[in-house]
Amino acid sequence: MIVLEIQELAIGYKSARRPVHVVADDISVTLKTGELVCLLGPNGAGKSTLMRTLAGMQPPLSGQVHLMGKPLEDLNPNELARRLAIVLTERVEAGHLSAYELVALGRYPYTDWSGRLTETDESVVRWAIEMVGAKPLVQRLVSELSDGERQKVMVARALAQEPDLILLDEPTAFLDLPRRVEMMQTLRKLARETGRAVLLSSHDLDLALRSADKLWLLSSKGKLQVGAPEDLILSGAFEAVFQSEGVEFDRTTGTFRVHTHHAGQIILNGEGLRLVWTRRALEREGFQVVEDDSSLPCIEILETGWRLIQAGQPENFSSLYELIAALRKIDLLARV
Repeated sequence: MIVLEIQELAIGYKSARRPVHVVADDISVTLKTGELVCLLGPNGAGKSTLMRTLAGMQPPLSGQVHLMGKPLEDLNPNELARRLAIVLTERVEAGHLSAYELVALGRYPYTDWSGRLTETDESVVRWAIEMVGAKPLVQRLVSELSDGERQKVMVARALAQEPDLILLDEPTAFLDLPRRVEMMQTLRKLARETGRAVLLSSHDLDLALRSADKLWLLSSKGKLQVGAPEDLILSGAFEAVFQSEGVEFDRTTGTFRVHTHHAGQIILNGEGLRLVWTRRALEREGFQVVEDDSSLPCIEILETGWRLIQAGQPENFSSLYELIAALRKIDLLARV
């Protein structure tokens, strides 16, 4: 089922004193139930503007946004809150509220003027907390939570609204790597198990490539390309959007590489995990690993370390740090 349908949308800014500034246009795309979609693009491409427009916080310049088949502008605030929930990057000042009380605020579209929760409301709040794995946090004050814990609670609050669509603006921005992975897994689980559509903007390209069902790829020229992560990589679209001087995207590994000076060719013999990470260290230093050539320096991976053979002279190293330092000296001497 289509949750969000966007037709020929143009986004940007207009005022009486300035000409219209179009950030992106000709956007036509859909978002379906159970999908986790990541909105990616370089800084300044318009990701935040698009998210605000889809959330009804900013009017479109032209085009239509339909939420569950109804134009966004036709929804009153209470209807919109029942269909759409938003999790922003900014820290929420929750005063002396507990985590449970903050999640319970997500029931506001369903309560009367008193804000009193019914048994059904309480049941939904508990379900939302359990879905994101925040049960151990319920009695703690929000002000005492870590960034990762707070973000879990904010997602639970959004889920307590029982929306059809959850929008998240940079949900992993202030989290360390393990918490970023955990958050993406949680969001993927929510989409799958609850059937809700989840759209998030992110700068975490690697996690997005590994987690998203679909990418919305917004270029700096204001054009949106849509597809599975693998499709956009194979077509070259992903690489084109993020190409930059000094950086290139490696389609083979799905990672970005920093351009380095060419330090020459080298032979590498070994196997297993040590081979993988030794090759990576060499490539970081600008060396090209090649097949057998007796005229080139050679690195042999030993059980207890590494051996560098140059001009017939062997030298052993106990760490990659020491090996790379020696190679760097050789490279510097060669360039003098």
